[in-house]
Amino acid sequence: MNIALRELHDTGRGWLMAFGALGIVAAGGLSAAAYMEHHGHIVTGMANQIVWGLPHVFAVFLIVAASGALNVASMASVFGKAEYKPLAPLSGLLAVALLVGGLAVLMLDLGRPDRLIVAMTHYNFKSIFAWNVFLYTGFLAIVAAYLWTMLERRMNEHSARVGLVAFVWRLALTTGTGSIFGFIVARQAFDSALLAPLFVTLSLAYGLAVFLLVLFAIFKGTGRSLGGDALLQRLARLLAIFVAAGLYFVIVQHLTGLYFTRQHAFERFILLDGGVHTLLFWGGQIIVGGVLPLVLLLKSAPTRRAMVGASALVVAGAFAQMYVTIIGGQAFPLVLFPGMEVTSSFRDGVVNAYAPSLPELLLGLGGVAIAGLIVLLAVRLLAVVPERLD
Repeated sequence: MNIALRELHDTGRGWLMAFGALGIVAAGGLSAAAYMEHHGHIVTGMANQIVWGLPHVFAVFLIVAASGALNVASMASVFGKAEYKPLAPLSGLLAVALLVGGLAVLMLDLGRPDRLIVAMTHYNFKSIFAWNVFLYTGFLAIVAAYLWTMLERRMNEHSARVGLVAFVWRLALTTGTGSIFGFIVARQAFDSALLAPLFVTLSLAYGLAVFLLVLFAIFKGTGRSLGGDALLQRLARLLAIFVAAGLYFVIVQHLTGLYFTRQHAFERFILLDGGVHTLLFWGGQIIVGGVLPLVLLLKSAPTRRAMVGASALVVAGAFAQMYVTIIGGQAFPLVLFPGMEVTSSFRDGVVNAYAPSLPELLLGLGGVAIAGLIVLLAVRLLAVVPERLD
């Protein structure tokens, strides 16, 4: 197969405008982090009851999508699908960019970013957070090596082996991210082994949706002829399969909760009485992020506009799903003494309120902008984008 990968030499005003806009958003995110660091988290919507706010929604989405963005490269190197090989370098690049953007938000949202040194030098291996330090840094190193084997002709023979390591590592990374919540036994919303496979499945849909949006944006923005209708149709079918698989695991998760009596109160909260959380679950997660993309993608031959629309809907539904999972899980009151009634003046049994603040939103968008800046710089300097897909 003769693959022509080229840097974006003639970027024009469009590239500069996109770079400038993303730079402004990234600067806004850093300014918001500095503002919250100086004034404290009192300026956010977070409190003692909800300690992971909107920035964590962005961070977890970016980290989960980073794992799934490697889908295309894995299909080329691990599963031997040569038709995906021209897109493999862009797939690896996007995985690195998304993970860096997500980790940037995560570190700046902790309240004491300087304490990261402690987390990197002192490990408690009974904590899933300690394991994730290795999973995230290891993923960056392995995907960087993977990109080297794809872009350096002398190293091409090692691409399949390094790709297999990257594939296994990304499964471990997403399992670890889902287990962060699954191991929190004090929260009824999180205490479930299903969260690990659910996050793995969601990563496939999120990552591929983001990849398709970036792919279409690059080719449209640079005036390159996209071509490759057959390949795009395959990617559309894959996205439909991943979205359907995600919906399946969500259904299993809530049916499991409805089976156990102790989970009935939480399931009623999310499915019926949770206010904005219920609205985001049914309207955002299920309809926008699941049903509508399937309607667009399960046509006999979805158009490129339908693919873009479906991918955008999947991303919108992903943010709704992360909000319901992270914020909704904390909003439901803790059960301090199972089987007992607890009454006091300290908000026992009260649903915790949360309203995101502007600094939180700016920080989350800043992480997305950082990922975008990395992609823009890389496609300008490195030969990671094919001239055509056909």
